Amino acid sequence: MKLNRWIPAALIGASLIACEESTEIGSSIIEDNLEVLIDSSFTVSGFSVTNPVIQSRTESQILGKIDAKGFGNFSSDFITQFMPAVALDTFGITIESIDSIKLRMFMKYGDCVGDTLAPMGLEVYRLDKQLQSPIYSNFDPSTSYSPGDLLGSTVYTASVLGLPAKLQSAYTHPDTAVRVVEVDMPMSLAHEFWDKYQNDPLIWNDPQKFAEWFPGIYVKNSFGSGRVMTFYSTSMYMYYSRHLKYDEIDTIIPGSQIFLSVTPEVINNNNFKLSISNDLAGLAQSKPVVMAPIGYDVEVKLPIQQMVEKYRNRPNTFSIINSMDFKVPVEEITNKYGIEPPKYLLLIRKDKKDEFFAKQQINDDINSFYASYDSDNKCYDFSSMRQYFLEMSAKETLTEADAEFVLTPVSLMTETYTGYYGQTQTIILAIVPYTGSPAMAQLNFDDAKITLTFSRQTLP
Repeated sequence: MKLNRWIPAALIGASLIACEESTEIGSSIIEDNLEVLIDSSFTVSGFSVTNPVIQSRTESQILGKIDAKGFGNFSSDFITQFMPAVALDTFGITIESIDSIKLRMFMKYGDCVGDTLAPMGLEVYRLDKQLQSPIYSNFDPSTSYSPGDLLGSTVYTASVLGLPAKLQSAYTHPDTAVRVVEVDMPMSLAHEFWDKYQNDPLIWNDPQKFAEWFPGIYVKNSFGSGRVMTFYSTSMYMYYSRHLKYDEIDTIIPGSQIFLSVTPEVINNNNFKLSISNDLAGLAQSKPVVMAPIGYDVEVKLPIQQMVEKYRNRPNTFSIINSMDFKVPVEEITNKYGIEPPKYLLLIRKDKKDEFFAKQQINDDINSFYASYDSDNKCYDFSSMRQYFLEMSAKETLTEADAEFVLTPVSLMTETYTGYYGQTQTIILAIVPYTGSPAMAQLNFDDAKITLTFSRQTLP
């Protein structure tokens, strides 16, 4: 009698060990030749779907406007709360000692799209209403501020040209390589913060109560276009002259301190507007295209039913799954703005996508996977899908939902730890919708490959 020897992978190792220790049949099995088979005969299909709105809570602040042929007309401004400093340094400082207050936004060198030298304008407004979560990329800032509450404005570029000499030297060193946009705030605001700290210092220990008193700011484009910048840090600085006495001599020492910053704990929302170009819209109708931070995702149909059936229908064999990989080739879309493919793509079950982002989850390698863009080989390689296959092969009946996935651009929120011996380890805290500079790519499913690798022992 012939037997189908397929056994769930979770039990196969134990089965082989038991046979080897206790039976002659087991011994003959162990002595058989072991084959490693690679099957890449499966095909994958996919198509573009619009992704017009995302939950854009992020650490980055996106500002600017471009009209890029082959991409579209895209603009972003942002609205944010602040995390207050727990305490202010008041030693030798009075309200009269405050010289100025500035908002400073920092961009890593090259973290922008467009013309770095084009002059553009921005305005900063004080919010008059507290922000609520969840908040999305189509948020209307006009409901949270008054045009009369302008705090400051400036003309800026993505270059150090035009900055004070001390800033140019401080932020062009190879170890820092950042650019800074600086906006003068009114002295009345500095005095207001100072008085609040003197009269109600406990509010600085409670970010929620602080946000009720100072809801945050709105930073908007005022004129110009041709560039979108991604700021990794936005903070408020207070500058002062500290009055001290040494050996009966009055001494004035200039100083500064950061007392407000945008951090992952507060609400920070990028407000996106996009009009997709006709060229890209036409391409997306016939080819799978991803476009970010909003624009297009790609829905994917994985051939999991055929894969499981083919794996099961191998009579007289013991098989163990070694790996399952999904490699997606990329065709970069030509443009004059240097818009590149997204750094990361998330492959997520279609019916779990909304929950995944709402709860700021990370990949479980069963329902969700991520891959980074390999610019050398021009592809995304999802190489940790073994557990997904094991879960599917253990089910009695597969559903359509088991095969329906979405490819969407994402960013990784990480934290790096340094061990006792100096080794570093980076831990993923959350995977969130991509909210960086514009990105796009065409995915080539004609050459995409799903590869199943397994070890097989054939029985007599």
